Amino acid sequence: MFSEAKQIHEQLEHLADALELEGAERLDLVVCGGAGLQVLGLVERATRDVDVVARVVGGKDCFPEPFSEPLLRAVQRVAEDDGLPKDWLNAGPAENQRLGLPEGLLERCMVRVYGALLTVRFLSRYDQIHFKLYATVDSGVGKHLDDLRLLEPNAGELKAAALWSMTHDPSEGYKQMLLELLDLLGFMDVANELRG
Repeated sequence: MFSEAKQIHEQLEHLADALELEGAERLDLVVCGGAGLQVLGLVERATRDVDVVARVVGGKDCFPEPFSEPLLRAVQRVAEDDGLPKDWLNAGPAENQRLGLPEGLLERCMVRVYGALLTVRFLSRYDQIHFKLYATVDSGVGKHLDDLRLLEPNAGELKAAALWSMTHDPSEGYKQMLLELLDLLGFMDVANELRG
């Protein structure tokens, strides 16, 4: 296990303890991004935050904003105790949930339980490819592109991710940048299929 992954597990264990202290209800969160990649052992790079894309209630994904007051207090408590940024647990990627998550995402997650009140579902490699492709097109080169390359997607995975991402941004501008990225990654066949 990467040392960063160990740290993430410790932070989430501390969060579970803090939730009990704050009198919170049971939480079931879906996590994506760098923290999820670390925990799955897919990449090794420093990350200081845990990105929540959804909260699961009754077996269904739900938009995670706003965080409940007890959760916000628990996050703040862990930030102060562990020297973390105040938004180390955040719902930055939650907009993706509003627009729809990849079908079957919850069934593919790796589930980990922390304490009595916290369940965390880490996105699978397949779903991380979807999020990383979208984030790369949306924000340009950088850590998302690096992560996407490390995930070593195949043509089928990239095509599925591309089609999903176009439901989030159906604009011609987005499609053009997506096709350029696929060309850059060496998947000209996928790009040509999407060009129609």
